[in-house]
Amino acid sequence: MHPSPSSFPPPTSPSFTSAILTTHNHYREAHSAPLLTYNATLAAFAAAYLHQHTPDAGCPAFAHSGGPYGENLALGCSDVAGCVRLWGDERAAYDFGAVAAGEWDGWSKETGHFTQVVWKGTTDVGCGARECGSEDGGGGRVGWFLVCEYWPRGNVLGRFAEEVEEWLLVETPAWFLTL
Repeated sequence: MHPSPSSFPPPTSPSFTSAILTTHNHYREAHSAPLLTYNATLAAFAAAYLHQHTPDAGCPAFAHSGGPYGENLALGCSDVAGCVRLWGDERAAYDFGAVAAGEWDGWSKETGHFTQVVWKGTTDVGCGARECGSEDGGGGRVGWFLVCEYWPRGNVLGRFAEEVEEWLLVETPAWFLTL
């Protein structure tokens, strides 16, 4: 089932920015990273990327913008927090022990969203969202396309051991699962 248009608040609304910050900061707290601040410049960049060179019902190609910021993309989510949880839950595949032992540099396509979310040196986030029509023009919906930009960017090779802290075993609050 595809998400309904009303399930995603407008990307400039307080509920949108609150969901972005609350969900990101839940993961950041669990990994000893400072809380993020919402940044309007980053949000404007994300929104501009989502709306450039695309038809009204379509979305840009699911590819990174190539911009100057760290960036996470999600497509097909039904709500903001669900998109961020997809990224944060990649931590299950991250091998903290191998990074600490110097056996792995920490970079992986399978965990790159997670590491950007919890990167200790990142201080700001801003996001944009767009509801996408079907890729084949058939009138169905793919879902929401969420783009989050981060400053300073994370995922810097050689810095994972310092920037991505081990997961503190903190109980996930019930409210987090209902975002």
